[in-house]
Amino acid sequence: VFNAKTAELLSHHQVEIQQEFPREGWVEQDPKAILNSVYECVEKTCEKMKQLNINIANIRAIGVTNQRETTVVWDKTTGEPLYNAIVWLDLRTQSTVERLLKRIPGKNKTFSKFKTGLPLSTYFSAVKLRWLLDNVEEIRKAVEDGRAMFGTIDSWLIWSLTGGKNGGIHCTDVTNASRTMLFNIHTLEWDPELCKFFDIPMEILPNVRSSSEIYGLMKICPSLTSGALTGVPISGCLGDQSAALVGQMCFQDGQAKNTYGTGCFLLCNTGQKSVFSEHGLITTIAYKMGKDKPVFYALEGSVAIAGAVVRWLRDNLGIAKTSQEVEKLAAEVGTSYGCYFVPAFSGLYAPYWEPSARGIICGLTQFTNKSHIAFAALEAVCFQTREILDAMNKDCGIPLSQLQVDGGMTNNKILMQLQSDILCIPVVKPSMPETTALGAAMAAGAAEGVGVWSLNPGDLTAVTCERFEPQINPEESEYRYARWKKAVMKSMGWESSEAPSNGKPK
Repeated sequence: VFNAKTAELLSHHQVEIQQEFPREGWVEQDPKAILNSVYECVEKTCEKMKQLNINIANIRAIGVTNQRETTVVWDKTTGEPLYNAIVWLDLRTQSTVERLLKRIPGKNKTFSKFKTGLPLSTYFSAVKLRWLLDNVEEIRKAVEDGRAMFGTIDSWLIWSLTGGKNGGIHCTDVTNASRTMLFNIHTLEWDPELCKFFDIPMEILPNVRSSSEIYGLMKICPSLTSGALTGVPISGCLGDQSAALVGQMCFQDGQAKNTYGTGCFLLCNTGQKSVFSEHGLITTIAYKMGKDKPVFYALEGSVAIAGAVVRWLRDNLGIAKTSQEVEKLAAEVGTSYGCYFVPAFSGLYAPYWEPSARGIICGLTQFTNKSHIAFAALEAVCFQTREILDAMNKDCGIPLSQLQVDGGMTNNKILMQLQSDILCIPVVKPSMPETTALGAAMAAGAAEGVGVWSLNPGDLTAVTCERFEPQINPEESEYRYARWKKAVMKSMGWESSEAPSNGKPK
């Protein structure tokens, strides 16, 4: 909850959502658990507000932000999900992508780039939805019976929060729609040709709206008697990376931010024109702040594994009990001692788009220990960011003079210093880390009919920041970066879809 005049964070609550890994490369979440976590966060935050003596009747609008490409199909008559949500970095659709590629003249991965801004990849929702239609009998049947609804997590939440099977609003915003591969980012409509190519029935798709308008009102949740925010309009919706761009106040052409979460996402505002990358970045919608407002575009570099590599060291290798401990281990050595870690657990995203890559740790010697591996993992996050920043500079023609950063991993001071060293430019971090939530709140508060938040640059409060300046000489940075690129080459072409598979899912 934010103050609409000062953008100050008043109160918040968070719940970690369990991911499920039913098979190698598969990543799922329970849509009901996601919805329940939202209810829990709303109730707990409202309780905290009461303890602070803030009247919750002052909450005027609700914004929604979400991990973008994660795909859910649910039954509109029962309100129940028909399968787990398939999470954005899930890889099960590799064979689906290869099958679709065969239908494109010259197997051109970028065939839809000028309509969607996206390459054909396991990452985007259309191929996840295609997989669900091909493999889940219940979903096929629901589509035939006209009971199925598709959405990214924002659609599932807005539909559920505005009444679900009793009149819930089935919508999404332009930023989330632009991540499905079914949406034309110029006409701002679902594209019939693409829907035909993926063989997806258009009637299951949500209505596409702007990022800042009243979609519907919060309804009471039957399982929670209090329903503290019943009747409050839901009036902001942005995919998480767009929300962070707004929360970092990057409203000017050429302003960019990098968010360090599970993955890493560098977005650069390109204004009201869509710029197509020659260097492996994708073109996406940054925001559209109202029905009659213009649409703004962004160039985006996406890295699949950032914070997830720290979680992997913690949960899979057990070399540390907490994420903070990974930072401590890295700090003890201050170098990877020639060890390089390419965390291509879900293939490589930008700028390579190479699904066949797999993770490697190379340059090991008898001297290497877990601290060096921890350091190499943090360094990997920084090298991956450098690769997308290099691509961004080539596409935009104007090198960034500093990088604005946000996201959970930015609390790691070692990582931030390392990032500045590897980029050879300052890294600037706002002291309030919840930038993504702030962006969603700004969109909600600025909506027509709410009007409690001004987006005029003059009215926006300057954010207090922490700066990290480069501390090593550029030659050393270049040398390490060149070695990293060599390691990346070694991670490619590892997996082929011809490997014997172990049957279809149950």
